Amino acid sequence: MQVTETNNEGLKRAYKIVVPAADIEEKINARLTQIAQTANMPGFRPGKVPVSLLKKQHGQAIMGEILEMTVSESSQATIVEKELRPVAQPKIEIDKFDEGGDLEYSIELEVFPDIELTDFSKLKLERKKVPANEDQVEEIIGQMADGQKDSKPIEKNRPIATGDVAVIDFTGSVDGEEFAGGKAEDYGLEIGSGSFIPGFEEQIIGKEVGNEFDVSVTFPDQYAEELAGKDAVFAVKIKELRETTPATLDDAFAQKMGAENLEDLKDKLRENQEAELAQYTRMRVKRDLLDVLDDVHEFELPGGMIESEFEAVWHQFEHQRKEHPDQIDEDDKGKTDDELKEEYRDISARRVRLGLLLAEIGRINEITVTPDEVNRAIMQEAQQYKGQEKEVFEYYKNNPEAMQAVQSPLLEDKVVDYILELANVSEKVVTIEELMAEPEEAKPAKKAKSTTKKKAPAKKKAAAKKKVAAKKGDD
Repeated sequence: MQVTETNNEGLKRAYKIVVPAADIEEKINARLTQIAQTANMPGFRPGKVPVSLLKKQHGQAIMGEILEMTVSESSQATIVEKELRPVAQPKIEIDKFDEGGDLEYSIELEVFPDIELTDFSKLKLERKKVPANEDQVEEIIGQMADGQKDSKPIEKNRPIATGDVAVIDFTGSVDGEEFAGGKAEDYGLEIGSGSFIPGFEEQIIGKEVGNEFDVSVTFPDQYAEELAGKDAVFAVKIKELRETTPATLDDAFAQKMGAENLEDLKDKLRENQEAELAQYTRMRVKRDLLDVLDDVHEFELPGGMIESEFEAVWHQFEHQRKEHPDQIDEDDKGKTDDELKEEYRDISARRVRLGLLLAEIGRINEITVTPDEVNRAIMQEAQQYKGQEKEVFEYYKNNPEAMQAVQSPLLEDKVVDYILELANVSEKVVTIEELMAEPEEAKPAKKAKSTTKKKAPAKKKAAAKKKVAAKKGDD
């Protein structure tokens, strides 16, 4: 095998590889001999079919198989010999091959950049924590109690007031015609709950049991298409008046909610709140760490990776712009496609930079994801599809890209945890508003160029970080 380097510029490498015809012929004959040992053909005993006959009948198929194997083996041998670390699958193109002649092909790839890692112990970060809010715990219990409240008849007739439950019959019509779903009997309507069309409940207030009257309302514009914006009249009859009785906050109530007693219920709510707040804390400190890592590391980026990432990001943006235009960032509205593409290329460059950086940290420090960790993650995913757990496992087992999508965030989190253990991380108690607030955005962004020296305006970095915060690498 002859290997000639044709490109060694930056992170790009290219080679022309020539495999002698004799080597290919030797492999073809070896494969034919292997097949002949078990081949069946009319007129010959099993295993006694002449190799020459097999070559005549199956030569083309075997030739294709050998070429594929030869290219795979020789390209991999070249990568090992040249001590290359490809960042993506190499691009291979057959330049020349005629039966009986040499195989000539080209291989192009981009290699992993040289990354000088910073001293993680010198990184300074702040972990913002929000303590459990006792008032909120009490508020949640109050909401749970509202959901469990009962009602009892009011013995003495009186005008209906907000908070009462009016048991009513009603029939709705538009332009004198009844419409589907507009009729009910013995319906318990809590006045002031806002559960009916705007304006309906207010016209019940002041009425008494036995009253029969019309309620005129206009359906909201966002209602069902056949009724949206239309005027309607409901014939209403008040049949009974009931008053709500709040649930008693005691151990019996807590047991209905699945707790041992009231104090246990409060503990569980407090733990749930702390766990949710801890997730936000984790997300914030991780994002801050990635921002710092992005700022303190400078290295060349593979242009092909940036382009692939950009194409994925831009495709996602175009799909959202077409299918969900209401979800497009306000900052993006009014910008030209050229302006947006430049911004999204910066986002793509950041993703690539952080991905390569975290991968290098993991490699150097031998941080890996175990099969058990991957299986647990897939199990959690499968639990969302009751009755289809087996199909979910088979999907991941037979889909390398899907499996990689599970492994990558697991590895990323382990690398982040490793860095946070080494970094100088202080803790600060803050409010939920401070925790959720966007960080100050004053530093310039690195540009998506082959070298990362040139800087972009601060406003662009603000937009880029905001967009990328909830995406890969910043979750």
